[in-house]
Amino acid sequence: MKIDFTNPKLQTPSSEFEKKVTSFIQEWFNKSSTVKVQTSGSTGKPKVFEIEKERMRHSANKTCDILGLEEGDTALLCLPVDYISGKMMVVRAVERKLKLLVKKPSTRPIADLTEEITFCAMSPLQVENSLNDLHWIKKLIIGGAAVSESLKTKIAEKLKKSGTQAQIFETFGMSETLSHIALKQIYPVAEEYFKILDEVEISLDERGCLQIFAPNLNPELLITNDLAEIKSSKEFKFLGRIDNVINSGGLKIYPEQLENLAKKVVPNEVAFLGIPDEKLGQKLVLVIEGEVGKNIHQELSTISYPSKNHQPKEIIFLENFPRIPNGKVNRKELLNLL
Repeated sequence: MKIDFTNPKLQTPSSEFEKKVTSFIQEWFNKSSTVKVQTSGSTGKPKVFEIEKERMRHSANKTCDILGLEEGDTALLCLPVDYISGKMMVVRAVERKLKLLVKKPSTRPIADLTEEITFCAMSPLQVENSLNDLHWIKKLIIGGAAVSESLKTKIAEKLKKSGTQAQIFETFGMSETLSHIALKQIYPVAEEYFKILDEVEISLDERGCLQIFAPNLNPELLITNDLAEIKSSKEFKFLGRIDNVINSGGLKIYPEQLENLAKKVVPNEVAFLGIPDEKLGQKLVLVIEGEVGKNIHQELSTISYPSKNHQPKEIIFLENFPRIPNGKVNRKELLNLL
């Protein structure tokens, strides 16, 4: 399905996903000033709340302005419209009068592309499985989970070989901020810090967690569980989730930082977890998705950990990691499995 919002005319949907997209478009153009949005459930129990359409319009236009999207450009929707990520792709297309190509969300959404796409939003897992086809997309934003160092390297290597002029960004945001409030370029420039959008203010609470005030997106001060380092009023670095912090023998360990190190040498998905332990409180373990590779232990031995105490006490291989619908690893369920 392809919808041209320069002259919108809805086609008859031919799949369940197209029906959902059509239904949301109809909801968007009805008389109500709000729409219902469901959270992903990656940081807690999923919940449904209502968001003002005017705030979503504001967010959509900010993104379109930053990326330089113009009327008639082509956008690809390959994220679920149950969540804010998919809904905002539709709103951006409506607001900027884009041509929206609708494809059912999958782990390889651009495998059969035959035309160049101006703009797309994908999850890290989708990008991981689409590296050979990224040259079709001019401007790509990646969200829903952190982009690993190994994936960043793969993206750069593939795009350099293709000679494309693509721009790739990692995003930071949540349902309550109507998609992202900050961007960090991955390619062609590899940036270290997220840069926040205009009209967004950031600070840290007493725990060292990020606080976000973006009155045009949400009237409340949003207190996150995201540990961060603030470089300036406009730049910050994400360190990890405070609820993922592992306390092993009195040492606080941020698993996301260790996972970034591991993913530089391990192509598989990895997760560092704290398993209850009588002596340490929590024992640090490394879980690797997939089978034991031939050289995996040799590769793991090259990881430069911050200290000896940051090295995992045990390495576990698991065929498939449990995930929530948007592709993120379900850490709680993974810990339960272990």
